Amino acid sequence: MSLPDAVRRTALGVVGAGVLGGAALTSYAVLEARAYTLRRVTVPVLPPGSPELRVLHLSDLHMTPGQIRKQEWLRGLVDLRPDLVVNTGDNLAHLGSVPVVLDCLGDLRDLPGAFVFGSNDYFAPSLRNPLRYLLPDNGKRHTDTALLPWRELRDELTTSGWADLTNRRATLVVRGFRIALAGVDDPHLGYDRLDLVSGPADPSADLRLGVTHAPYLRVLDRFAADGYDAVLAGHTHGGQVCLPGLGALTTNCDLDTARAKGLHRHPAGSQPGEPGSAWLHVSAGLGTNPYARIRVACRPEATLLTLVATNA
Repeated sequence: MSLPDAVRRTALGVVGAGVLGGAALTSYAVLEARAYTLRRVTVPVLPPGSPELRVLHLSDLHMTPGQIRKQEWLRGLVDLRPDLVVNTGDNLAHLGSVPVVLDCLGDLRDLPGAFVFGSNDYFAPSLRNPLRYLLPDNGKRHTDTALLPWRELRDELTTSGWADLTNRRATLVVRGFRIALAGVDDPHLGYDRLDLVSGPADPSADLRLGVTHAPYLRVLDRFAADGYDAVLAGHTHGGQVCLPGLGALTTNCDLDTARAKGLHRHPAGSQPGEPGSAWLHVSAGLGTNPYARIRVACRPEATLLTLVATNA
C-alpha cells in the first residue's frame, strides 16, 4: 500500500469513527430526554415539632399532544399523594397543549396548588440552533411567534382552586399549615414586578414560599431578603447538556451553573437560619424545546420535596 493510500484510509477511518460516535451521542441524548425521573429531596424548613409536608414541584413540561410517554408518566404522579403542588411554568409547547396538560395533571388539580408562568406558556416555540442555548445570553427574546392559549390554562387552574402567583401573593392552608406564598411573572421576559410582591413575608405563617419560573438573582435576592423560607424555580432545564466532572454549561439566566438544579442555599454559601437567606430548589424540568428534544447527563424530572421541621 502506498503512503497516500494509507493516509486516505486512516482519514476515512477517523471520519467514520467520528460519525459513529456522533450518532451514538445523539441517540443517547434523545433517549435521555425521555428518561423521566422522580427526585426526592428533604428540606428542613418547618417550625420545630411539625409533621412533614409533601410538596410536588413540577416545571418545564413543554408539552405537545404527541408526547405520549411523558403524558403517561405525568399522570402517575398523583399516586405520590402530595399535600401541595407547585408548578413553576413553561407548561405549553403547542397550540393544542392545554387540554393535554390538564388531563395529565388529572386528580392533582383537586389538591392545593399554586403556579406561575414562563415564556413558553405565552409564546410558541420555534426552530433554533440548539447550540445557541449554550452561548452567553444576548438579551434577545423570541416574542414574535404565535401566542399560546395561556389564559385558558390559567382559568382552568384557578377554577381548580390553584393560586395564581403572577406578581401576586396568596395564602393557603394545607393540612393545618398556614403557607404564605409570593410569586412573579417570568423574569426571563422581564415580566416580573417585584414592586407588587416585595415586603416582609408574613411572620405569622408556618411556611413562606417564593415562586418564580426563571431563577434570576434579583428575584432570589428579594425573596430571601423578605424572609421567605424557600424559593422554587425552573427554567434552567438543569443545564440540559451537562459534562461529567463539570456539570451544567449554562443556566440561561444569571444564576451560577453550580446551582443549575437541585437544592441549594441562597445566597450561595449562606447557612440555614442566617438572616436574609433561603433554601432554593431549581427543577431541571420534564421537557425541552420540542425542536431540540435532547438532554445529556441531565434527565428530565419532577421533584417530591419532603418538608420537615428544623432543629432550631
